[in-house]
Amino acid sequence: MFERLPSHWMIALKKVGYWIWLIPVLGIPLSYYWSLGSAHADAWAWLVITVVFGVIPLLDFVVGRDPANPDEREEVPALEAQGYYRLLSLATVPLLLAMLIWSGWIFVSYEGWSWVGQLGWVLSVGTVMGAIGITVSHELIHKDPRLEQNAGGLLLAAVCYAGFKVEHVRGHHVHVSTPEDASSSRFGQSLYAFLPHAYKHNFLNAWKLEAERLGRRGLPALHWRNELIWWYAISALLLLGFTLALGALGALFFLGQAVMAFTLLEIVNYVEHYGLHRRKLDNGRYERTNPHHSWNSNFLLTNLFLFHLQRHSDHHAYAKRRYQVLRHFDDSPQLPNGYAGMIVLALFPPLWRAVMDPKVRAYYAGEEHQLSESQLT
Repeated sequence: MFERLPSHWMIALKKVGYWIWLIPVLGIPLSYYWSLGSAHADAWAWLVITVVFGVIPLLDFVVGRDPANPDEREEVPALEAQGYYRLLSLATVPLLLAMLIWSGWIFVSYEGWSWVGQLGWVLSVGTVMGAIGITVSHELIHKDPRLEQNAGGLLLAAVCYAGFKVEHVRGHHVHVSTPEDASSSRFGQSLYAFLPHAYKHNFLNAWKLEAERLGRRGLPALHWRNELIWWYAISALLLLGFTLALGALGALFFLGQAVMAFTLLEIVNYVEHYGLHRRKLDNGRYERTNPHHSWNSNFLLTNLFLFHLQRHSDHHAYAKRRYQVLRHFDDSPQLPNGYAGMIVLALFPPLWRAVMDPKVRAYYAGEEHQLSESQLT
């Protein structure tokens, strides 16, 4: 639909279009109000998660792709200089936190849902905190200003996954698409084998990296300068606040949405790097990360929702580039649908492998030995 629009038209369209992140956020209170007095109250509680994983994958095909890249000499400097895009991402933080607190209160006070509706509510809130909250935190923690770093850390603390702030930047981006990276899924590895390994090593690797950083300064790991202690303390305070204000159900809600949010993050990691790896050079080091080491999806709609997260190859090659100037590369490996559709597919390993394994094999055609090297040993 938009594939033939000139670059400057696409930039103008997306400048406004990025605000569609508000749709799933506002979908949470909307689903509650539609539940009131409804004979299908439990179904309305599932509204957001149904739209995200049921409707958006279909709309991606209808809306189509966005192949336009901003001109490097003229448009990129102008886009990066606009504080509008930075403010847009920062604006998500107070609204998401307010939504989270309000949603917890609704969870414990509204009596119109059975446990089915309550489950849908928790999963829907977790989907918003994962899809929007963690996506924005990912954008912010890669930037240098302290305000953005702290805003990204706060969003991660709200879903009890502060280790991502350290491990993603200092671990994943260093070891991506190698056997050393717990966030890069291997060829033939199912999502359900990937997730426990990713959960565990996100936490352990973060502590190891922070201990090494402090060690270089002559400080012990358990020191007040360890940023993980502060971020996990904020998570603990949030849990305490939900518990004191809303009781045991409030604690259950807070932890439930957190698990949904960070699980969604790790499923996206699984999708982004499945079966791709960097070749080991003769000197024993891995080749430099380039746009061929991540799967990309250039469907316009989901890219607007996710602040261009699906242009993942450019992000890994140039991690400091802001979301509004990330580029599409035709020769990067391409996913057949947006992230929402691929997440659903990943939940069913036989279907996932039926779709993705031929794509990986085609990508390594003529280098079939790469397939065995990318598998888990």
